Amino acid sequence: MAQRAVWLIRHEPGNPLGGTVKFSRRYPTVEKRAKVFNGKSYVPVPEDGPFLKALLFQLRLLDDDKDFVERRDSCSHINKSSIYGLLVGGEELWPVVAFLRNDMIYASVPLVEQTLSPRPSLISISGVSQGLELLFGIQDFLYSSQKNDTDLNTKLSQLPDLLLQACPLGTLLDANLQNSLNSINFSSVTQPQKQPAWKVGTYKGKPQISISITEKVKCMQYGKQDIADTWQVVGTVACKCDLEGIMPNVTISLNLPTNGSPLQDFIVHPCVTSLDSAILTSSSIDTMDDSAFSGPYKFPFTPPLESFNLCHYTSQVPVPPILGSYNMKEEEAQLKITVNLKLHESVKNNFEICEAHIPFYNRGPVTHVEYKVSFGQLEVFREKSLLVWIIGQKFPKSMEISLSGTLTFGVKGHNKQPFDHICIGNTAYVKLHFRISDYTLTGCYADQHSVQVFASGKPKISAYRKLISSDYYIWNSKAPAPVTYASLLP
Repeated sequence: MAQRAVWLIRHEPGNPLGGTVKFSRRYPTVEKRAKVFNGKSYVPVPEDGPFLKALLFQLRLLDDDKDFVERRDSCSHINKSSIYGLLVGGEELWPVVAFLRNDMIYASVPLVEQTLSPRPSLISISGVSQGLELLFGIQDFLYSSQKNDTDLNTKLSQLPDLLLQACPLGTLLDANLQNSLNSINFSSVTQPQKQPAWKVGTYKGKPQISISITEKVKCMQYGKQDIADTWQVVGTVACKCDLEGIMPNVTISLNLPTNGSPLQDFIVHPCVTSLDSAILTSSSIDTMDDSAFSGPYKFPFTPPLESFNLCHYTSQVPVPPILGSYNMKEEEAQLKITVNLKLHESVKNNFEICEAHIPFYNRGPVTHVEYKVSFGQLEVFREKSLLVWIIGQKFPKSMEISLSGTLTFGVKGHNKQPFDHICIGNTAYVKLHFRISDYTLTGCYADQHSVQVFASGKPKISAYRKLISSDYYIWNSKAPAPVTYASLLP
């Protein structure tokens, strides 16, 4: 007896979509059980958008839905219950418990602990009655002593915490949500709000929310068949919420495009009040699990006054943004170098800065340089034994650039030239420094329109993204190089 997912949908005639999803909760552990029980007849729970469209179509609540549809409207399909089958992506999702009350649609997908072909009788599916009991309990909670939309929004903001108590992991324990409310003692209902000890004051002024996603990409490229290149993305979501009130509630959703790389290894700020279990269990260590959660990643929280990091995450993207090779060899007291760089076609070709630093450790100052660059310009810092290849803001149309040159060094001085314990002999590297604004390598973004705010006033919401290189090394393929930890191997 468990639920795979629960929705609350506001029916909005005149809205192009027909309605808005006000709340949704999925239970990935129950979903995995459904996949095992249902076998070949298993149909996955769709995302909110396709589910909303399919459900409104089945309930005949779309404004432009005037045509007769055989599978829905024929006499042989008269529905005498609140159980439906929804056609989503060419497959039928069944059973779906749904009913409409006060312009709010309550829906859930119960777990069926057997195959769905042939379709079992409803009386044998205990999750159906449990789903109805849960949805009626939510309805009673939302509309008991409700006076206006503000009261409704307040109660909607409390649902994530209430369901953690009343329906943990999709299994209903108590359909009376008021009992759960009393047990966790929501101050907004049981007593006037008090200033929490961790919040030193309140904000007064124009409401606004700023969301900044910064991704740093780390990379080690070796150019060798016996050593695998490694790379990883580490992301940080920083927030600043200027909202009036003692305890405003905010929910921010991180989204990925269709081809985005799943986010993993989340670390969240203590102000986050609840998390979907799929976010908590999304780990890069579990290499055997091929069903990575692709979002949306929802974070309900009560923000502090100051700027804070809402969460950190990692991600394993398919390829590094810039592929490179570095060849350096010593011939007759001279160093010959060749550097090739290629920007991957999927990466935004618009940099704030893009440079390749080529240091030469444990040698004397550079006395002579002959070089050829196919793109950009080269700066020589002789005393620092350093070449800086300034690539600029864009790669050429070919996306490929190269640098070749010959260097001669003078006598090594005492404590003047750069020294390194690793870069001895021909062990050397090229380090890339780049930054791209309004872009993330995973595709992660914060949808400004999906931010939910339960506070006085309508805030201005701003969202920013940027990608920054961090420890991005291309090692000399002609010499030994330090190897990164094996767990980072793709």
